[in-house]
Amino acid sequence: MSEQEKQKKDKQPRPPGDKHGHGPKPEGAHKGGGGEKAKRKPKGEAAPQETADDGPQQPAPPARLIAAYRDQIVPALVQRFGYKNKLSVPRLEKVVISMGLGKFSTDSANKGKFEQAEKELGVIAGQKPVRCKAKKSVANFKVREGMDTGLKVTLRGSRMYEFVDRLVALAIPRVKDFRGLNPNGFDKSGNYNFGFTEQTVFPEVDTSAVTFQQGMNITVVTTAGSVEEGRELLKAFGIPFRVDEKVAAAAEKAAAEKATAEKPAAATAAK
Repeated sequence: MSEQEKQKKDKQPRPPGDKHGHGPKPEGAHKGGGGEKAKRKPKGEAAPQETADDGPQQPAPPARLIAAYRDQIVPALVQRFGYKNKLSVPRLEKVVISMGLGKFSTDSANKGKFEQAEKELGVIAGQKPVRCKAKKSVANFKVREGMDTGLKVTLRGSRMYEFVDRLVALAIPRVKDFRGLNPNGFDKSGNYNFGFTEQTVFPEVDTSAVTFQQGMNITVVTTAGSVEEGRELLKAFGIPFRVDEKVAAAAEKAAAEKATAEKPAAATAAK
């Protein structure tokens, strides 16, 4: 074939298709030349996954001391002090549990005990404690400003009543040689302060894991206006106060004298 014939052949129009003149591609064919495109199957709906619900199906019941306060303690205090309005009856406001751990924060070898005490206090109270920091530096005690010196937990509402219930029913009976709490631990506002020398009196603490004894202070804040009202309120909740033998003997003697004095008066009135 001569060169002129080749040039005429190249000038002729090619059919639509690729540049090599293989013809048009069929509809639906992809670039790889594999023919009709396979139809995708519609995705089926995902099977519903069953989620295990480990939470409580019903709300937790209220603390039993709440019902006891409403049904028993309030009527008794109204009869004892003559309150005209039930809202003026003293009640528990909050309970504060605190630990002094300054000796562990100043010694670098015992810093692990600080974390252990924090964990044990959280187990006792059912709430994460707050770290208390030093407000100023004291060179004699090797304390610097901002150093962690203690822990505290403030309980209110249902947790407060549940803690008082566990305190009276479980913790106090486990105290060795217990003869009652000091009845003179009240301030002028009717708030009561007392303490424990060890944390193992609470059954929530694992005694096998305890490596040191740590005491704590407990403050029961009330809305009572006097010491007598606050003492009667805590007695109604079951707090066992120590009774002085001399005071108890004097009270019994006075009651006996009053009873003997009333008998002749009743006899003369009957005549």
